[in-house]
Amino acid sequence: MKLQSIDPSTGELIESFDEISDAELEAALARAQQAFRAYRTTSFAARAGWLSKAAQILEGEKDKWAHVMTREMGKTYKAAVAEAEKCAWACRYFAENGERFLADEAIETDADKSYVRYLPLGPVLAVMPWNFPFWQVMRFAAPALMAGNVGLLKHASNVPRCALALQEIFRRAGFPAGAFQTLLMSSKRVARVIADERVKAVTLTGSDLAGSQVAEQAGKHIKKSVMELGGSDPFIVLPSADLDTAVRTAITARNLNNGQSCIAAKRFIVHAQIYDEFERRMVEGLERLKVGDPMREDTDVGPLATAQILETVQRQVDESVQAGARLLAGGKRLDRPGNFYPVSALAGIPQGAPAYREEVFGPVALLFKVRDLGEAIELANSSAYGLGSSVWTSDEEERRRCVDELEAGSTFINAMVVSDPRLPFGGVKRSGYGRELSRDGIREFVNVKAVSITERASGAGSHTE
Repeated sequence: MKLQSIDPSTGELIESFDEISDAELEAALARAQQAFRAYRTTSFAARAGWLSKAAQILEGEKDKWAHVMTREMGKTYKAAVAEAEKCAWACRYFAENGERFLADEAIETDADKSYVRYLPLGPVLAVMPWNFPFWQVMRFAAPALMAGNVGLLKHASNVPRCALALQEIFRRAGFPAGAFQTLLMSSKRVARVIADERVKAVTLTGSDLAGSQVAEQAGKHIKKSVMELGGSDPFIVLPSADLDTAVRTAITARNLNNGQSCIAAKRFIVHAQIYDEFERRMVEGLERLKVGDPMREDTDVGPLATAQILETVQRQVDESVQAGARLLAGGKRLDRPGNFYPVSALAGIPQGAPAYREEVFGPVALLFKVRDLGEAIELANSSAYGLGSSVWTSDEEERRRCVDELEAGSTFINAMVVSDPRLPFGGVKRSGYGRELSRDGIREFVNVKAVSITERASGAGSHTE
């Protein structure tokens, strides 16, 4: 099987790659196991040094890496530059904080000395998506490598050049051979890698369907897994909100990364008292956005990553309008080469429509009118997903209720949901389980070992488990 890198702006083939053979896969797994035996004994200082060097490479050559990302999956060049910079931030953050996050923790017990020690697990398989082709990988790799694990990357099949670039960055940063390897292979071979006894854990970012399949395979073999899956994030706007800022942020939050982000605001749930004004301003703002060549500085939204995604978004919009939704803007693919779709908006979406029940992975805003906060929370929680949530209000009691009652992995008040190395990232319900980033993320792939030391034996002690 060939893995193809296709420019979504033109549909032209950039480069194709042969899938690794069974023998090459076996060699990579053996190399990972061998590398882990030595790598786990390296000091935190050494790992921090290699991560810091990776940050320097990412930042110093950000234009190069941005060009690879933009040509391969269509994000705007300026967004790709920012992605490379954010990856450098994550590397530095874990280089500076990883040892502290994994330091021994003393516990008072009846023993002379008790503590918790955090030890690496071994080779971890990362099944990663195309939409943030550097950042999604770095969210896993920086903490995992700092913890003493080694990484095996199975990247999305449409971004092989990004996958190889990441392997190059870690190699140039000085990480030992085998500490981070890219596996150019199809999804059909993931189950085999998970089943291999040398692989100790798996993490996936992707759709809930892919997550359920990989989680099932990991569970079958009793292996730790972390799942960061889809989202249909609510963006709740209440009467006390700063409407100007809320509208501006809503437009940005929906169309970030060409609308292809798990944590993009997708459902705009607006109080009836301010709904009409919000809709008017948002539609005006959406219509000012420029869709076009992602390499141009003045482009706001580039093409969708693949022709299949374009077809799916078009189907969701068409079927939702047929079901009774009101089309406020856009709605028809642009008549030009490439996977371009206009910035769009729907309102009055009935419950049976695809846009109501499915994740729309493109630049389509979904607007809903509600009577009060209670109805807003109920509607927000009606989704099968629970990744992020954004709430706009200056009322303290409304803030408290949203923080406590919204079923999501994060709630941002008067701000757009973003991933931040300093905060845990992940979701609930069909948005997955486990956390990336922060202290919680680096502790996902470690053996949390209890250690109890008694200097002089005093008998068998309690037989209670």
